[in-house]
Amino acid sequence: MAVPRQILVALVEDKPGVLNRVAGLFRRRGFNIASLAVGHSETPNMSRMTIVVEGDEGVRQQAARQLRKLIGVMEVRDITDDAIVARELTLIKVKALPDNRSDIISIVEIFRGDIVDVEPDSMVIQATGDENKIEALHKMLKPFGVLEIMRTGQVAMVRGSAESTKNLSQVRPKFKDIGGV
Repeated sequence: MAVPRQILVALVEDKPGVLNRVAGLFRRRGFNIASLAVGHSETPNMSRMTIVVEGDEGVRQQAARQLRKLIGVMEVRDITDDAIVARELTLIKVKALPDNRSDIISIVEIFRGDIVDVEPDSMVIQATGDENKIEALHKMLKPFGVLEIMRTGQVAMVRGSAESTKNLSQVRPKFKDIGGV
């Protein structure tokens, strides 16, 4: 049986130490992070994190509650049950010899991927999509010999207008950052 996954989105201050505090919180609580993606947001000096946590409803509630308490975390939203757009990026390096390149190219085209590097004995494929699409592409390329794979983890946002995304958890008052703890 698959472990349930929860998707949390956090708006955090873009300062040193915030990511460390978030990761430390999950480590201390024994929560398993299935993926964590972070990058700049639409708000200056703020980053947005997508955190996929494995665990039951109790883990889900506790993870969101604990995240809200961290210095540097401004907003947290559990979007697990919301209508969302979610994607993942992967780079896959595969053995590619002259006799099988056309087969690899055909598979990549079916998955709407791109070939981003070609060498005499390998190719690097880039693809985006949901987790199932990425898994299926990897499965199709495995027989050729996957040399290396890198996945970003899931990034997600709620569908709809800006009004539908304004109900993130209450914005906490700003605390003075006490450094990279």
